[in-house]
Amino acid sequence: MKAKYSYAWIGAFVATMMLTAASLRAQESGDLAAARDLYASAAYDDALAVLNRLRAADHPAGQSRTIEQYRAFCLLALGRATDAEQAIEAVVTAEPSYQPSESDAGPRVRSAFTTVRRRMLPVIIQQQYAQAKAAFDRKEFQAAADGFHHVLAGLADPDVAAEASQPPLADLRQLAGGFEELSAKAAAPPPPTPARPIPVAAVVMAPPPAPLPPRIYTAGDANVIAPVTVSQMLPSFPGQVMIPRSGKIEVVIDESGAVEFAVITNSVTTAYDNLALAAAKNWRYRPATVEGMPVKFRKVVAISIRKTT
Repeated sequence: MKAKYSYAWIGAFVATMMLTAASLRAQESGDLAAARDLYASAAYDDALAVLNRLRAADHPAGQSRTIEQYRAFCLLALGRATDAEQAIEAVVTAEPSYQPSESDAGPRVRSAFTTVRRRMLPVIIQQQYAQAKAAFDRKEFQAAADGFHHVLAGLADPDVAAEASQPPLADLRQLAGGFEELSAKAAAPPPPTPARPIPVAAVVMAPPPAPLPPRIYTAGDANVIAPVTVSQMLPSFPGQVMIPRSGKIEVVIDESGAVEFAVITNSVTTAYDNLALAAAKNWRYRPATVEGMPVKFRKVVAISIRKTT
């Protein structure tokens, strides 16, 4: 009899804990709805207090973008432009394609989002390309195809139309399109085995597969002799340097020793990134070789900006 009562007590305790957890989740969801209502009624300080509490507490990952979105709305309404910009940066980093609609926000808020997106999207697109290319090199073709699709979607975004028409983004459009097609073909499952033999007369020869692009070697390949630098000058940092900065630029050196492609993989600043990419186009090397034959080679160049004394 005692065991029977003990099991009943444990069952009731577990049920109570489950109801409590469900109640807390419902409360979090209700808090987010309450913050939206407070923002809509122009109670910006109260809405921001609710959003900050939600931000600091455990919440579903899917709510993060919405929390930062409404924090940005409230901060802009309160005239706190710097804090609002940081919130917008968090939104763009989490979801680069997001842009508030006319029903979500007024012209001032949409303009603030546009300004941040125009500054951040070129670097995000280059990082997405580098990640997709790394997946392609690892033969993770489905992940690579998805990544190149995001790159092409980003390049079609109206907020980067001007940047997308000139290097380095203009170079990425053609490269990403070609690699997306190759990745999609490589990721496609093989055709099913026919149930019965097909008569010889009915066999149709398939076209030969599209050739893969030339292999790009790296320092990790044992049989390659790395390129020798002839000219690799980085531009001076514009203005005074208050704190040391560092970054990385990845280049693909072709068989003639010229830089075929360059991308920033670790940003210094947007302005300096563009200067470095422009300079990289003029770098020259004695090309890498394999068994005496020139080959393409991917190289990472570290950027180090020292503090101005």
